[in-house]
Amino acid sequence: MPVCYLPEKTQDIAAFRSALKRLCAAHPSDISGGEEGAFPSVLLDQLTQLGALSAALPVKNGGLGLHESPEGMLGLIDLLRISGRLSLSLGRCLEGHINVVRLVSLYGSDTQRNALAAFVKQGVLGGIWVTDGAPPVTLELTATGYQLKGAKGFCSGVRQVGMALITARNALGQDVMVLVSTDEPERIGKGPGHLTGMAGSGTGAYNFTGMEISPDAIIGRPGDYLRQPEFSAGAWRGSAVALGGMDVLVDLMRQELQARGRAENPHQQRRIGEALILRETASLWVHRAARAVYGTPAEPEECAAMVNLARIAVEQAGVQLITLVQQALGLSAFIRGKRVEQTLRDLATYLRQPAPDETLTEAAAWFADREWPEDKS
Repeated sequence: MPVCYLPEKTQDIAAFRSALKRLCAAHPSDISGGEEGAFPSVLLDQLTQLGALSAALPVKNGGLGLHESPEGMLGLIDLLRISGRLSLSLGRCLEGHINVVRLVSLYGSDTQRNALAAFVKQGVLGGIWVTDGAPPVTLELTATGYQLKGAKGFCSGVRQVGMALITARNALGQDVMVLVSTDEPERIGKGPGHLTGMAGSGTGAYNFTGMEISPDAIIGRPGDYLRQPEFSAGAWRGSAVALGGMDVLVDLMRQELQARGRAENPHQQRRIGEALILRETASLWVHRAARAVYGTPAEPEECAAMVNLARIAVEQAGVQLITLVQQALGLSAFIRGKRVEQTLRDLATYLRQPAPDETLTEAAAWFADREWPEDKS
């Protein structure tokens, strides 16, 4: 496996952001990231060569510390948005990798953080797999450590991920995080079925039954995975990936209308204007949520509520944009094999996150009797 330490040209965040933008410019919006259903391996390799897998590591572990400063925040937004623009399937897997790095950085020991960094610098992609299959994953004490039983479903990048952070139920019925190697192809199973979008994310199942692990594989304490505000606050990263998908749709809509000579039509210009408003609305919310996470420490509930509102705002903007693009382009937006048609399906699937009603009402309940926090950016 190739060693992927940060190249010299991306030893600082500014250079890393510039390299990301050059990579993005080299992949025009009207060029697909690859055959539908195939994992975007070439794009992942290109990002890896820029140091994208290592960049999210803390500075003390050899990364750029994208979670550690306002400058890092901007670099992380660029990384997620550009990966989503290149391929929403790629963005989904990369965001999962970053989530693994973040959780181990927050809750792991120094030894665990160093071990994770060593794997990441070798180009190992991490995955976060928490949706249980049948049966659910449990953790049983043995004479030498622990043994896992059960399976995970909805495992994004199941054939590319080399290590996964999973949740497992211990003997007391508590959920714990476990970081395990996932390099045994015979454990891979079929996923939930054929999804209408995001086929390139390579979602499958993984059977952990009989896997022996040491106590060092357990990250943090029981319940840490659901601990606030991180459990909700981290959702802004997924919204940043979705924003990249919106970027593609806006570009493709404008390009096709120009090619048809329809960009001067006032009705199409209205759609272009509305699309730009929706995309910028989503961008503003992503940045607002990220600043809430990176800024002056607030009450955990406030931070979670802000990010949850951003999540819903981006979802609503994305759904409206999908309809606008379909109206603007007509039947050509439904032709299989076109980048716009695939992106429409991918974004529609990606935006379908769980419990949107609960997310919105819980956030609204927090702010119902509290002043809106000042944005000190």
